[in-house]
Amino acid sequence: MPALLSVRRNGGGTPAVVRLLVIATFVVILNETIMINAIPRLMHDLHVTERAAQWVSTSFMLTMAAVIPVTGWFLQRVTTRRAYALAMGVFLAGTALSAVAPSFAVLLVGRIIQAGGTAVMMPLLMTTLMTVVPDRDRGRVMGNVTLAISVAPAMGPVLSGLVLQIGSWRWLFVLVLPIAGAVTWFGLRRLENIGEPETGSIDWFSVVFAALGFGSLVYGLSRFEAGTVATPVLITLAGVALIGLFVARQLWLQRNGTPLLDLRILRSRTYSMALVLMAVAFLAMLGSMMLLPLYLQNLRGLSPLETGLLVMPGGLAMGLLGPVIGRLFDRFGGRILVIPGAIGITAALAGFTQISVTMPYWQLLALHILLMLSLAAAFTPVFTLALGALPEDLYSHGSSMLGTLQQVAAALGTALVVTVMASRTSALQATGIDALTAQLDGMRLAFVVSTALSLVVIVTAILLPNRSGAPGGNGDSEHPEPELAKV
Repeated sequence: MPALLSVRRNGGGTPAVVRLLVIATFVVILNETIMINAIPRLMHDLHVTERAAQWVSTSFMLTMAAVIPVTGWFLQRVTTRRAYALAMGVFLAGTALSAVAPSFAVLLVGRIIQAGGTAVMMPLLMTTLMTVVPDRDRGRVMGNVTLAISVAPAMGPVLSGLVLQIGSWRWLFVLVLPIAGAVTWFGLRRLENIGEPETGSIDWFSVVFAALGFGSLVYGLSRFEAGTVATPVLITLAGVALIGLFVARQLWLQRNGTPLLDLRILRSRTYSMALVLMAVAFLAMLGSMMLLPLYLQNLRGLSPLETGLLVMPGGLAMGLLGPVIGRLFDRFGGRILVIPGAIGITAALAGFTQISVTMPYWQLLALHILLMLSLAAAFTPVFTLALGALPEDLYSHGSSMLGTLQQVAAALGTALVVTVMASRTSALQATGIDALTAQLDGMRLAFVVSTALSLVVIVTAILLPNRSGAPGGNGDSEHPEPELAKV
């Protein structure tokens, strides 16, 4: 593998292949949140209801949840350049279709195609990073990745708000198209293949179980916000049952074939604990990110653009701190960052439980920045610890599991806070309390639930080792991981 060896020998700065993938990932992830402010325009221009218009975001999340579990198998069987070309090509096709969509149905198809390309990029970036970057530099490089994956979602609503002030929602895709095209062209000119692809057939039963299982789970959880309970519960339970079949199928394939998602990754104690921490942290974070815009727009009267501008500094601070966090991790290990980060997450969420209609905006800004900085202090080391605890041949599967979990946690966090808030609001209104007071109290209770969940993050952070000490790696772990058993 001469390309791989040459990349590793270069040392020093971030490898060119990782820089290219970070830029591409930034572009595609930006589109996950760019349509949030466009819902009213879509309702008017395409003559659809608000619930239908929400599908431009829901379909993106569902597709990500259904496709990401397949990426672990896929990335082991194609070259880096082919995976990149396919992901960006699919993304470009979806973007172009969305820009010219004559109807809402066509726009929805375009968004699904976009998400299919996006789903491949994040695992591709993580897998490549872990393969070409030596242990001693992974924190620093992962910090640069944090900049991309945290700033992009924060910038989406702000940029869309600015574009919608002066133009049609179609410009949200038209403006992205040449940028994504240039990134794709430049990447294909400079990108090197990393490692050698493996051979092996795909198990289509696993693909079906994964797509239907994770898709149903995310869809069921996302439907709780519609105000009904019975149907979302049934869909969610069906998703859980199908995921159970998927897991059983993978365990059987580990003995009798090639699994779509290699569950041996869960035998690593460090990876499993990091997975729990990431899931709960994402759940709490996404719940709060759902509540804050509702509070600012419904109770404080801010416009979507003003709301985006208020929360943008937190996302920017999280991204800009990422490289610093990475360097600190390389030098001191994870515990000095993850434990204070976990405490900061809890403190910020606890502060949001005190929201009122007169709370100064500077306090809201300070709490949001604290939350984002704390998440940066936790996420960069935890990503690195989790994947660093795995053997190299399981990096793609570990990245796939992390990406899938993010989508499930996002849906679960949203469903949880919306259900808690709506139930509390309805109960208070039934007793005669005015709607504004009832909704504010419902939001406070939802933040209390998020705060309680974040305590799990603190406990898990304390249990994580300082360094991962991957099997066959050259880390200096205080508690080295045992060799993962072969199945």
